Amino acid sequence: MNLEIRQQVARAVKAIEGKKGEDVAILEMDRNSGAFTDYFVVCSGTNPRQIQAIADDVQKQLSEVGQRPNSIEGYNQAEWVLLDYVHFVLHIFSERARKFYDLERLWKSARRLTAADLGRKAAAKKAKKSPAKKKATPRTARAKAGAHTRRKPRKSA
Repeated sequence: MNLEIRQQVARAVKAIEGKKGEDVAILEMDRNSGAFTDYFVVCSGTNPRQIQAIADDVQKQLSEVGQRPNSIEGYNQAEWVLLDYVHFVLHIFSERARKFYDLERLWKSARRLTAADLGRKAAAKKAKKSPAKKKATPRTARAKAGAHTRRKPRKSA
């Protein structure tokens, strides 16, 4: 499931970049922070038309893989558009609103990722799933060799 979410986030970021969204930040939320989602994607647009175009293209790209936002807020004003995809939330700000709300500072416990990190992390998780040979620990090696003996109790004075 997490791999699928990461692919959706990567697709959203690609749509943002395609519409020349600026200063894209991907925040992987800390599970202990009380965040209601796994990822925040934050970006800026230079004017209301561009902000709406970014929101439209993200929706279009994600609808092609069967994902629709749970809710959309701020589209008409286009000062801060929020697209809630449950496992990730996309925030498209005007430059002024982004500076004012400063979500990156508010969620400073979140880990900042790049679009490349999304792909790398998924590949690393696949590699972890493949069974690895275990190294024999010294204790295991002694037991196998029959050298494991019980310690004698100490004499008290």
